[in-house]
Amino acid sequence: MKTVRTGLLSEIVVMSFDTLRASKMRSALTVLGVVIGITSIVGMTSLIRGFDQSLRDLFRQLGPNTLMVQKWGALSFGSGKSFLEVARRPNLTMEDARAIERECPSVAIVDVWLGATGFNQSRIYYGHERTKQLAILGATENWAAVNFAKLEYGRLFISAEVEHRRQVVLLGNMPWKSLFPNIDPIGKTVRIGATPFTVIGVLGPRPSPGGFQTGVDDFVIIPYGTHEKLFGKVLKGSAKITASNFNPAVFRTAMIAVVPREGARDAAMAEVEAIMRIRHNLKLDQPNDFDLATQDAVLKVWDQISRATFLGLVVISSIALMVGGIGVMAIMMISVTERTREIGVRKALGARRREILWQFLVEAVFLTSLGGLLGIALGSGIGLSVHAFTGFPVSLPWWSFAIGIGFSASVGIFFGLFPAFKASRLDPIEALRYE
Repeated sequence: MKTVRTGLLSEIVVMSFDTLRASKMRSALTVLGVVIGITSIVGMTSLIRGFDQSLRDLFRQLGPNTLMVQKWGALSFGSGKSFLEVARRPNLTMEDARAIERECPSVAIVDVWLGATGFNQSRIYYGHERTKQLAILGATENWAAVNFAKLEYGRLFISAEVEHRRQVVLLGNMPWKSLFPNIDPIGKTVRIGATPFTVIGVLGPRPSPGGFQTGVDDFVIIPYGTHEKLFGKVLKGSAKITASNFNPAVFRTAMIAVVPREGARDAAMAEVEAIMRIRHNLKLDQPNDFDLATQDAVLKVWDQISRATFLGLVVISSIALMVGGIGVMAIMMISVTERTREIGVRKALGARRREILWQFLVEAVFLTSLGGLLGIALGSGIGLSVHAFTGFPVSLPWWSFAIGIGFSASVGIFFGLFPAFKASRLDPIEALRYE
């Protein structure tokens, strides 16, 4: 009995394939909407996943437990706060960092970064060579302990250089390659603006989201105190800011990086939040006027963005799939009409309704599944081509292929069911009389 059923199913599949092969142009036009929809899903998924992975690689440089205390950041805007609202927040200062270091027992290391918001920029000069405008970051000797950027050559700051405001500099990968393409930069003197600095180390390339030239290596690092001497001290507090009097200098604020003791991240977060609220004179019912971000929190915001993007992509692609499905239904209805006599002959020879229904349903599923396979091939090809020509990272997870095949087959089943049901319900006598 099982052998008979298997033989019948294979006969239905072969018959469906022969029918579609006999109408190549009609089948191709019918499946076009499905191909476009699946191509969109697979192609865009490969690019979104690739960008997601490169972004996560960049965040990993801070380590999974590092806490970032910021005047503003992704969490502020992710929660719906306006630009002017975060601009009114008080600046963070070195005194805030010292209070955290002094009064938070669960904190192991504290570092302070100046210029991370990008409002302290200058060109770097070496002889007749110069760079474009770069971010000038100020940090303490703890910078390496909280930032896992790779040191290629040389050394990092020592505490004496920070305390005595020494004019030493760490070059990011871009200024290093731009100013010293063929010579050893260690010990050389460069100028930041008009101020001379001695190069003590150079950094390797950092992961760039999407592989784009986003400027992640366009920076140099100088001691915190030297940065204050060069650009001025960050003042606590902020004026009443409106759209008419907004000045970018209000964002020249410190960013505080905190590394908790082993296994004490939650306690460290609570302690840091409590200290900052006390220093900012916040009442119990007032929200924080600073961001306390972890790698997990930032990635959570990014996950929300990527999920929304993927959902939008699925909705848009579903429109193409629906158009393709309507085309499948129309073509199958025409096919039922054209093959009415064939259906009558098959029923007269003993074919049951179920077998007729399966024949037309298999034709619809085969047609849309073929479109799904073509869409997967085209979507993968688009992603790989973009990677080959631009370096943009791509990822082709197996589940994107499964979604493509599942969607295309579902379209065939849903839109092919009515024509198949109609064909199976035809009266054999009336079908034989049809001209």
